[in-house]
Amino acid sequence: MDRRNMLRLTSAATATGGLVAGAAGTARATRRAERQFTLNGRRSGANIPDILTVGVPYYVLYELTDAEGRSVGSENAHCLPVTVGPDGSFVVATLVLALADGMITASTAFQRPLPAVTELPVDSRRWTHEFAVTGGTGAYNGAAGSVTIEHLTRDEDTLTVTLADVAG
Repeated sequence: MDRRNMLRLTSAATATGGLVAGAAGTARATRRAERQFTLNGRRSGANIPDILTVGVPYYVLYELTDAEGRSVGSENAHCLPVTVGPDGSFVVATLVLALADGMITASTAFQRPLPAVTELPVDSRRWTHEFAVTGGTGAYNGAAGSVTIEHLTRDEDTLTVTLADVAG
């Protein structure tokens, strides 16, 4: 078999393999029913500076409970301010929900509507932001979806986790 015929045969085999893999990938991306649950968080740790600075990261840690008040795990976020101004800051963040039956990972970029002095002791504003679920482990293996966090007070938040698992 000459070189030209070998290349044609190889190209045809590669294209056919790609079509088969593509069809299998499409089947795998079929979504199952969404599931949604709500968790309540109480801050148990943080190193948020008094004044946010571009490029200086901070973390927050919340202990999570379910609707019945049972402990179910923790919410850990690592945040990095990208811009900072008197009316707020733009922050890039990663989130890990460590739950009894696995972990959910997520990421976001959001406008934090707080002034440069971050932790007002009283009358903090309620604000919400959304994370895109990037994956998970255990019961959340292959997870996709979102995590919406509503900051009720300085030390309390509510998480709404909406998962649309992909069939595996």
